[in-house]
Parts: sequence; C-alpha cells; structure tokens
Amino acid sequence: MLRLLLYYAPYKRLIGVAVICNLLMSIFMVVSIPVLQPFLQILFNPGELKRSVQTTGYQGLEQKINNFFAQLIEQHGREEALLIVCLFLVLTFFGKNLFRYLSLYFLAPVRNGIVRDLRQKLVEKTLNLPLSYFSEERKGDLMSRVSADVQEVEWSIVGATEAVAREPIVIVGSLLFMISVSPGLLFFVIGLMLFSGFIIAGVGRSLKRQSGEAQKQLGLIGSLLEETLGGLRIIKAFNAETWQSNRFGRENDNYSHTLTGLYRRRDLASPLSEFLGIGAVSVLLWFGAKQVFAGQISAATFITFLYAFYNIIEPAKHLSAASYSIRKGLGALDRVESVLHADILIRDGENAVSVNTFEDKIEFRNVVFQYQNADRPALNQVNFVLQKGKTVALVGASGAGKSTIADLMPRFYDVTEGEILIDGRDIRSLRLQDIRGMMGIVSQEAILFNDTVYNNIAFSSNGATMDTVEAAAKAANAHDFIKLLPDGYNTNIGDRGGKLSGGQRQRITIARALLKNPPILILDEATSALDSESEQLVQVALERLLQNRTALVIAHRLSTVQHADEIIVLEGGSMVERGTHVALMEKGGIYQRLVELQAL
Repeated sequence: MLRLLLYYAPYKRLIGVAVICNLLMSIFMVVSIPVLQPFLQILFNPGELKRSVQTTGYQGLEQKINNFFAQLIEQHGREEALLIVCLFLVLTFFGKNLFRYLSLYFLAPVRNGIVRDLRQKLVEKTLNLPLSYFSEERKGDLMSRVSADVQEVEWSIVGATEAVAREPIVIVGSLLFMISVSPGLLFFVIGLMLFSGFIIAGVGRSLKRQSGEAQKQLGLIGSLLEETLGGLRIIKAFNAETWQSNRFGRENDNYSHTLTGLYRRRDLASPLSEFLGIGAVSVLLWFGAKQVFAGQISAATFITFLYAFYNIIEPAKHLSAASYSIRKGLGALDRVESVLHADILIRDGENAVSVNTFEDKIEFRNVVFQYQNADRPALNQVNFVLQKGKTVALVGASGAGKSTIADLMPRFYDVTEGEILIDGRDIRSLRLQDIRGMMGIVSQEAILFNDTVYNNIAFSSNGATMDTVEAAAKAANAHDFIKLLPDGYNTNIGDRGGKLSGGQRQRITIARALLKNPPILILDEATSALDSESEQLVQVALERLLQNRTALVIAHRLSTVQHADEIIVLEGGSMVERGTHVALMEKGGIYQRLVELQAL
C-alpha cells in the first residue's frame, strides 16, 4: 500500500485540506453524540437531571452536561429546553455535512489528477520504450492498460480515497467517546470488529488475484478486437467471419466468467459486513442491558453508546467496501506499473556526447545482432562504410537482414557485438535525439496520422510554414493531387491516411522527409508496394530527395538501385557480395541471378 502514496504525493496539500475538513466533520459528529444523553433524559425522565458537583473523567463530563441542561430546564422550561437541544443537533449535523462536502470538493481534483498523471506517464513511457518491447507485447493489451486498467484504478483505488480519508477519523472519535462511557462495552466492540475484519480480509485477498486475471483477459480481448478491425479485409476475403467470431467469443466468455466471480466476491462485502454488524449489535445489546440492569450505567447512557456504535458501523462498512475496491484495483495497478517499470534498454549513456553535424562517414564494424528469444543472429559480422554524399543499397531475399541494418542506424535496437560509428564515434556514446535528428526515414509502409495533410508533412518540424510545406510537397510530386482534395492541405486524410492511395501516401511521407532536410536518409523499400505509375512518380521524388545526401537504400525492385555507389548483397544475415551494379553483373553471382529473376 505504501506505493500508492507515491501517486498521492503531488496532491498532498489538497489531501491535507480534505483531511482537515474530515476532522472537523468528525468533531461535529462526535459532539452530537453526548448531547443525546441529556436529550433522552429530558424527554423520558427529567427528574434525573440535577445540578451537582462531580469528579473528573467521563462521569465529570457527563455531570457537567447534565448540569448545563438542568439549568436550561430551570430557566426556560422543559419544552423550550428540548427546542434548544434540537436546534443544537441541527447545527451539528449541518456542520458535519458542510465539511463532508468540502472534503469531497477538495478530493475531486485529486481523483482526476492521479488518473491523468497515470495516463500521461503510460503514454510517455510507451514512447520511450524500445521497439524490442513491443515485439513481445500485444498492442491491444497495451491499449487496455492505458484505458481500462487506468479506469479501474480510478474506480477502485482513487474512488476509495474518500472513505480512507474520512472514516478512520469518525471511528476514532466515536471510540474515544465509547471508551469514556464503558471500557467493558468497548472491549466487546473491538473484539467483534477484529473478528469481522479477519473474515472480510480472507475474502478480499482473492479479489486482487482475480482482478489481475480479469484485466489480463480484457487486454487480450482488446488485442483481438484491434486485430479484427485491422484485418477485416482479409477476414472477409477468406470467409473467416465465423472463425474470428468464435475466436473472440471464447475469450469474451472467459472474461465474462472471471468477471462474474469477481463481482460476486465484491458484492459480498456489504451484506457480509452488515450481517456481522447486526451480530455485533445483538451481542452488545445483551451485554449492555446486563450493565443497565446492574445499575452500572444509565439507560440514556447506554442508548447514547449504541448511537456511537452505529457511527462506527457505517464507516466500518465503507472502509470494508474500500478495502475490497483497493484490492481489486491493485490488480489493475500491477499491470499499469509493469509498463511504467519496464526497462528502457535504448537510452543515452551517462556521458553522451552532443552531435549536430555529419562530416565524414558511417561505419558498420564487425556488427552482430540477434533478436530477443531468436535462435540465431539476424546479422553476422557485417562490415561496410557509407561515405558522406554516397548511396549504399542493400539487396537480398526477405529475412536476409536488410531492415535490421536500417533499424540499427537510428538505434531502434543496439548491436549485440561490434559497433556502428558516425564520424569515428560509436553511436552509443552520442545523444540519441541528435542521432535521430540527423536521419530521415521513408519506410515501405507509409505511416501517417489521422490529421490534415499539412500537419502530416509538417510533423515535428518546428517553424514549418505553409510555403515550406508546399515547397516540400512540390518536390515530392504531391502538390498537384493535394490541391484537388476537398480542403487542400487542410484535408483530413483519415486513419493511417486511408482516404489516399498508396502512391499518394508515400509521396506525403517523402515530403515530410524533405521538409526535415536530414543529412542522412534511410529508404526502406519505399516503392515496393506501388503500381508502376505510382512508382515512377515516387521514384522521381526519391531522386530529388537523394540529391546531395548520404543514403542507405533497401529495395526489392533492383532497377531502383542500379545507380547506387555500392550495392551489398545479404543472405542469411551475412554479406555475400558487394560492388557496383556493373561489377556485380559481370561477376555472375547471386546479384545477377536476382536481377534476371525480376526481369522474367
């Protein structure tokens, strides 16, 4: 439970004010308790209220209250004294409810703030996690942690803040009154409360375990839904609607059954605590009545004691429900914290060097890389140099390691062995933001956002204007089709650019790279998914993009890399051939065979 305090720390002032309000509310509640005793005596047996001198302790306090109300009766009469008592009770309960509202008023920003902070931390951590983390996790499950799990934390943990901040003060105040009245009766009350708490805790322990399982299953459901929506075209093409529906239905049923058991245990809190409370009251009535019959306490005092005990029962029930909720929410919090506490393996070193310019070359020196949980390296002893202003092309079959090399340059992953150097310095010794700031990436999949054309081209480019965006679009052969859109550059292109064709999406990504104007380019099969007409338009844009820049180009269509300064042929993660297009064709090896296969 101590880790929960870390999330409340930024709001300690608001919580402090709420605690003060709860304390004042409890004082008004506790003050109303002893007033009931003389009220009952005035109502049923006014003759018992006599002014006298009494000793210290509760008996002294009781006699002082009796003297005060006896004086009221003497001065104003019985009915007027009752009216004064009733007005006093109204004032005390007004104060109690006023400060109860104020405590909730100050706790409201705490509840919302903690949930906001959790969501923000999750998104920031997700953006900083390496790509290797997401290869092991389901996207839908991560989305569930940001949405459903955080919401569960609000409902179950933060929602219980009110009870945790208020009820203990009420209970303590009532207990202080009760112990002053009859320590013997209080002994029975505490014993019964401990017994009830032991039973409730036994049920509550299983809630955290079941809640974690339920949130995990909800994450799986979110992942299946994300896959269903993303693969809807294929599902329909293969008539797999029933298969996918049954697959989703199995997980949905499992989640429903787990949630049913969870709700049954949670809903047991209130009736169980109420039953145990009634049992405690019955025992208390029996024991207290014996003390009244023996003349140890008055009937009015005993009734007042019962009222004080009632003021403990309700807060205790709320605390019991809060305990159940917190245990349930801890399961969701565990899943949230598993992301927040995940290791960020790709980060700046302690003495990372800032770099602003690219002067000479990029060198891969004895690079070996193996993905996590893979049985063999994806790259094995890769050595090459990419000189400034030159273009190096990587070719080979799928799985040869081309995209892995492209991912290692901007440090999406770190090499397993060897090193990658920029101007003679290992990239692991340079600031990560500086490395990526020098590189522009155009990937096979045109990654766009559900926003306007303008914002997609100007993405993360500070100081971009409409003129610079249009200039980049013209250089990327995108300006003509953008003008024909309903709102031109202000047209929303839909989820992942779904309102545009493949060639149009790719030209927007090229315009984005042109606007960034990086000294180093990484082109990862930028034309492989396009038709011939779109490929020609994109290829012209790429040639403009490559002018006076250092480029690493990955291509399946070998016709697009024939003019590269060096072509490296990869097979099984190793470099098997290298040279210019002419030299490799004359060699008559793997490269020539790949060219001839594509020419068929």
